[in-house]
Amino acid sequence: MYKVYVLKSKVAKKSYIGFTDNLERRLAEHNSGKSSYTSKFSPWEIIHVEEFDKFEKARDREKFLKTTSGRRFLKKIFDTIS
Repeated sequence: MYKVYVLKSKVAKKSYIGFTDNLERRLAEHNSGKSSYTSKFSPWEIIHVEEFDKFEKARDREKFLKTTSGRRFLKKIFDTIS
């Protein structure tokens, strides 16, 4: 199973979109500074997850969420959390 996830920084008004086959490990990597972008704004929390059975579907969804339309969709999520 592949998971597309959205992280929200707990210290800055920043978000991060990615996908992985091991969400717990990936979140730990983001919070421990292994990613150059996310290390600047840690700690992170997961605010949205979608599951896919195929790598290609997860990659396509991640790409969509990074588009203008995808960002509009995510803004609705941010607005309910903030």
